[in-house]
Amino acid sequence: MNNEPNEKPPGGTQDERLLETPRRSDEFLHTDTWRVFRIMGEFIQGFEDLAPITNGVAVFGSARTPPEDPVYKAAQETAALLAHAGFAVITGGGPGIMEAANRGAFEAGGTSVGCNIELPHEQKSNDYLTLSLKFKYFFVRKMLFVKYSNAFIIFPGGFGTLDELFESLTLIQTRKIRNFPVVLYGSRYWSGMIDWIKSTVLSNANIAEEDLQLLHLTDSPAEIVDIISSFQDASRNL
Repeated sequence: MNNEPNEKPPGGTQDERLLETPRRSDEFLHTDTWRVFRIMGEFIQGFEDLAPITNGVAVFGSARTPPEDPVYKAAQETAALLAHAGFAVITGGGPGIMEAANRGAFEAGGTSVGCNIELPHEQKSNDYLTLSLKFKYFFVRKMLFVKYSNAFIIFPGGFGTLDELFESLTLIQTRKIRNFPVVLYGSRYWSGMIDWIKSTVLSNANIAEEDLQLLHLTDSPAEIVDIISSFQDASRNL
């Protein structure tokens, strides 16, 4: 997701308007309460559009990764393998890693879903989608990622990618959702973060040893699909 600074559209995004502190004591009564209906509508539309997705895998990563980057190629290969294994690929629907994953699934003849978001700088949907959705609210979109995914694959990325990573870990750790694979691609990119988690977060007892097992790290697209397929097979046998 590209968060480079740009001029804001008139009035800002719907998220900005929702999260802005009211300036008058009665403003809440005239704006925020009615905004709930728009949020409800976005949930309902998302539920209807994504209802057929029962085997989704969400892929996250930088919107700035160009097609010639080896990581783009890896995301494309991973998504193609997922499609061949019968999984639907779900991304944020934009450029970079999102495009790579959608492209891999699309060209492999699989289901390729893009859940795009309204941003101050318009993010165009990529050209490799069999199903395209557009959201105004981040939290609606993020909830649907979790609801319709059996795994999260995290390619190198920035703040948005890190947000999706740690939100999924928090939901699993606190048992708000069932455990599912969270797979990091790229040991060179992620090893520093993992070392810090072990040396600082774990050593200060802010997480438990078993929490580290929620993360899988690999440099192999084939291994990513094996991890997800094995986990799904084990879940069916429980």
